[in-house]
Amino acid sequence: MLSSSSMASPSRPNYVLVSDIIRTPSLSSQRIKALSWFVDSNIIPSYSFPSLLKMAKQPQRKNHTLHCSASLHSTETLPRKDEISVHGVSEKIVGVLGGGQLGRMLCQAASKLSIKIAILDPLVNCPASSLAYYHMVGDFDDSNTVQEFAMRCEVLTVEIEHVDVATLEILEEQGIDCQPRASTIRIIQDKYLQKVHFSQHGIPLPEFTQIEDLEGAKKAGDIFGYPLMIKSKRFAYDGRGNAVAKSVEELSSAIFALGGFERGLYVEKWAPFVKELSVVIARGRDNSMACYPVVQTIHKENICHIVKAPASVSWEIKKLATDVAFKAVSSLEGAGIFAVELFLTEDGQILLNEVAPRPHNSGHHTIESCKTSQYEQHLRAVLGLPLGDPSMITPAAIMYNILGEDEGEPGFYLAHQLMQRALSISGAFVHWYNKSEMRKQRKMGHITIVGRSMSVVENLLSFTLDEASEKPAVERRVGIIMGSDSDFPVMRDAAKVLDTFGVPYEIKIISAHRTPAWMFSYASSAQERGIQVIIAGAGGAAHLPGMVASLTPLPVIGVPVRALTLDGLDSLLSIVQMPRGVPVATVAINNATNAGLLALRILGVADTDLLSRMSQFQEDTKKSVLSKAENLEKGGWDV
Repeated sequence: MLSSSSMASPSRPNYVLVSDIIRTPSLSSQRIKALSWFVDSNIIPSYSFPSLLKMAKQPQRKNHTLHCSASLHSTETLPRKDEISVHGVSEKIVGVLGGGQLGRMLCQAASKLSIKIAILDPLVNCPASSLAYYHMVGDFDDSNTVQEFAMRCEVLTVEIEHVDVATLEILEEQGIDCQPRASTIRIIQDKYLQKVHFSQHGIPLPEFTQIEDLEGAKKAGDIFGYPLMIKSKRFAYDGRGNAVAKSVEELSSAIFALGGFERGLYVEKWAPFVKELSVVIARGRDNSMACYPVVQTIHKENICHIVKAPASVSWEIKKLATDVAFKAVSSLEGAGIFAVELFLTEDGQILLNEVAPRPHNSGHHTIESCKTSQYEQHLRAVLGLPLGDPSMITPAAIMYNILGEDEGEPGFYLAHQLMQRALSISGAFVHWYNKSEMRKQRKMGHITIVGRSMSVVENLLSFTLDEASEKPAVERRVGIIMGSDSDFPVMRDAAKVLDTFGVPYEIKIISAHRTPAWMFSYASSAQERGIQVIIAGAGGAAHLPGMVASLTPLPVIGVPVRALTLDGLDSLLSIVQMPRGVPVATVAINNATNAGLLALRILGVADTDLLSRMSQFQEDTKKSVLSKAENLEKGGWDV
């Protein structure tokens, strides 16, 4: 057998044979066997030998295995930290406690930047396992295992907060870089302690109190009224750990369902919310913050079912929600992604529900809908890289959780049928978490659909979910409206232009004077329905363009229509003399063609293909004029 020295060459590192390790004095057969989890070959890089030997002499750990995605024959086999040269965005190994779907999507984001992700998870085939740089199989709530795992990483973070926080505190004392900080994990993983912390920082919350026996629960019911929300302090997520008592008679059964008082319980006053909102915020190591747009979450049996981005609420509510979320995250320590769940009440208040110190279900849509996904953002934050732009790159997105509808193979079949239907839709993105076991209500994947408006993506989602439904018709981008059919001979010129460019539109007769309620409804709902520009014909009184412009944030183009009296001049003057704050564009009298072209230019700002076609239209127009000039030059006035 070759010795390690005979294998050296200038072009490759020295290598050590496993047989050399076996001959090493002071190693028992049991310790030699313990090394087998680290290598899958009888040859390893020699620079790893000292660390392997050191590991072999350490007390033996239980219940862990290491799976490396890279070959152990390569020079990437966990070199010492001081031997790493930075050749990319970061050469630091990010250790993640947990290898579920959040860990999987972290690995996907890391791959784009060639960031190495190590995961610690008890399941050999957990969702993140096949994508991680390496995977140590072990419990992330086992102190010895977590400490050993942490020694292999430069930064330690979490994809689940239910970890051994005491171990994280020990690691921080030893100089291990934990992000977010152990203090934050300790606060968050106990929901009662979380509520106490945020109340001390002046953040609006539903009223709450701790309960230790049935008598205390009854007193809380007397104070807060019913229905009464009862929650477990720890290990509560995806609908677990919550129970609602609708009356004093239901208290005992609700408490029993949560495992009794020894589980650790508290109660919250029922929040009369009209919508559940969420704000995902990233905080960097330098305390810089990046806030994603406010989204609406819709829950089914206490599990996040649908996320709508952005939330359909007023700008004032969005600002209030962002301010509350910003204040909550500012009260915690450490870098990373934080998801802040909120209640919007009937009277316009924002109340904090809870915070997750990690990537979150309400941020899945960011992979396709935002400039920087929450997963890439988390890696940027914990590594100390500049935070990315969190703004949306699409007007609307909707995320649908694929939950197990049945056990075993029948459940897999239903999920795959759903995904196949989604794959037939433009703007739909399917994420499958590759979990080996199907259970009812288990999160197996998600679908994100992006589009021009919430109405568009909601219709596409409805088609995906309903096998009997027909695919939605093409959504209209331009609304052409007029007060009477007598205006149509003029207004159809705008439609002809849109037809030429293949832009879908709708034509409606809406009178500002005879059907004011219909006008109000049309203008108020136009944006939500996917309309992006409105062309309004202005006849005799010419009030339609201005009234519609006062009801919608969309651009409105008025077309003065020549009437029997005043020759259309009254309509033109009415449009151009709108009061400040209600802008209406206009074109020449009866020139609906220009109104159509102006609408196309407005749409072209966010549509490069349309803008390119508009440039070609201008070029064709120029060529037409030059051709006429040439003919005139050659043929004279008699041509």
